Amino acid sequence: MSLKDNLGLILLILGFITCIFYVVFGQVTVRKLRKKPETKDHLGFGYVSGWDITNVAQILLMPKWMNDKLKESPLSFLHANYDLLYKHTTKFDLILARVFYSLMLITVFYGITGSIRLF
Repeated sequence: MSLKDNLGLILLILGFITCIFYVVFGQVTVRKLRKKPETKDHLGFGYVSGWDITNVAQILLMPKWMNDKLKESPLSFLHANYDLLYKHTTKFDLILARVFYSLMLITVFYGITGSIRLF
């Protein structure tokens, strides 16, 4: 196998694992947050169906100082409410969010840099 094939295979495997974590995080954490009346309307603005899964994971991954900056911005309605979500999530939910979103960022970065390098 050539270098292109190996890089493509690694990217495909990373993408598949990211998709699995996306579904698991959505079913375990975001589904629980959607059912609670306190958090139902504070999951951020959804551009498309399922965007709130990514939005919640992003907010739970960011450090508190960055979330405080987002709260003060004029576009704060686009993001989920960090304080409320943090209060209603468990340690397992936080770990799952961090693993999922970090893996998604790695996959996207690797895919973009790999495609630039290969072409």
